[in-house]
Amino acid sequence: MGHLISSTVMLQAAREQRFAITAFNVHTLEMLQAVVDAAEEMSAPLILQTTVGTVKHLGPEYIVAAAQTAAKLANIPISLHLDHCTDYSLIVKCIRAGYTSVMIDASMHPYEDNVRRTLEVVKVAQAAGVNVEAELGKVGGVEDDIVVEDEDARLAVPEECLRFVEETGVPTLAPAIGTAHGIYKGEPHIAFGRLEEIQRIVSVPLVLHGGSGIPEEQVKRCVKLGMSKMNVATELRIAFSNAIKAVFDANPDENDPRKYMVPAKAAVKALAKEKIAMAGCGGKAEFMLTAT
Repeated sequence: MGHLISSTVMLQAAREQRFAITAFNVHTLEMLQAVVDAAEEMSAPLILQTTVGTVKHLGPEYIVAAAQTAAKLANIPISLHLDHCTDYSLIVKCIRAGYTSVMIDASMHPYEDNVRRTLEVVKVAQAAGVNVEAELGKVGGVEDDIVVEDEDARLAVPEECLRFVEETGVPTLAPAIGTAHGIYKGEPHIAFGRLEEIQRIVSVPLVLHGGSGIPEEQVKRCVKLGMSKMNVATELRIAFSNAIKAVFDANPDENDPRKYMVPAKAAVKALAKEKIAMAGCGGKAEFMLTAT
């Protein structure tokens, strides 16, 4: 492609063709390289994501530079997304740095506040040609410093989703359907009927949050019912960290970062390829390049 692109057209094409694009949360250069390598080998479109914590840890300029380099070197469409941000000023900072997609998460506020805060972001993002994602309902679990207890997690209401999209003009929507951030304690209880109804009346691509640990058959059912983007974060971190731990278990005195980063990259790459296959976006890069 040569440059990062907005994910709006990518996700619209995915919605039409009934597959999902995998969106991977990365925290280091090695993690970024690993998921790009996986996507390129599988000829899959890719959405790179960073949490607010990672943006504060690395700086948006460094992240954008790495992502832009990946887009320049890889022959697949790549978007860079800011995940779960509640801070308007940080969203603007990331857009200015070169992010091509942002999420305004105002789902913890009353509906009208969510609309108002989302609309503010949509206006500035549209002017910059940047995709916007918003959330309705509450996705359970932990995402950086946003904690939603299980009992507080609530499902999105289909009619409210339709009204929200109409009132904000947001191009992508993450409706809460029973998934959770982190690793599930048991099997997730996804409200497939709710998802089907939301997809039927809402015209924009839908986003599946809490993609780590959802059984394959449930992921495929979500995609079939209209999910166009699948977020994966926790499982990647676990694979990355466990590979590093294994190196130190075998050699506690190891002090060459390359010796533990190489297996860590390999572990992330292998997992990313599994998730790409699960989402059904393998081999879709060429179609995406035509669509975009």
